[in-house]
Amino acid sequence: MFTPRPITSLMVAKAKEELEQEVLDKEEEKQRYLTEKAPPLQTQGMSFAELQVLCQELHAKIDVVDEERYDIEAKVLLNKREIKDLNIKVLDLRGKFKRPTLRRVRVSADAILRSLLGSKHKVSMDLRANLKSVKKEDTEKKRPVEDSDWRKNVEAMSGMEGRKKMFDAAKGPTQ
Repeated sequence: MFTPRPITSLMVAKAKEELEQEVLDKEEEKQRYLTEKAPPLQTQGMSFAELQVLCQELHAKIDVVDEERYDIEAKVLLNKREIKDLNIKVLDLRGKFKRPTLRRVRVSADAILRSLLGSKHKVSMDLRANLKSVKKEDTEKKRPVEDSDWRKNVEAMSGMEGRKKMFDAAKGPTQ
């Protein structure tokens, strides 16, 4: 009986095959490049002078390759630095950088206006103008008439008689 394999295992198997094939392709390309650029040396039957000339040619080729390698490394470093700077700029433009903790500063309204309008304009804000006004008459109407003269109230409540009145008032009329 055939049991179907899950899709993920098929994908993993396919990826593994492609990876192995890619490794083989790189190895073949490396061998082809080396045979093209560095053919095997035929040193048999060469005299000492011919070997010296061959060594000088090889040294010249090595110098050229080292110069190219140095130039390429310098370009790579320059490109890496440029990429790093551009990444920093992108992060700055996005606003995803660490924001410093802000401290609370007490500034008066006049100081804010002076900083916004400049020192030439002297504007004073009347903050009390926008407040709700409370009429004194309303508060006086709410007070009972007995409290009109506080001296009489203090004299009436002083001593044991005043305490008895307060006790009886708290108890309420029970008789």
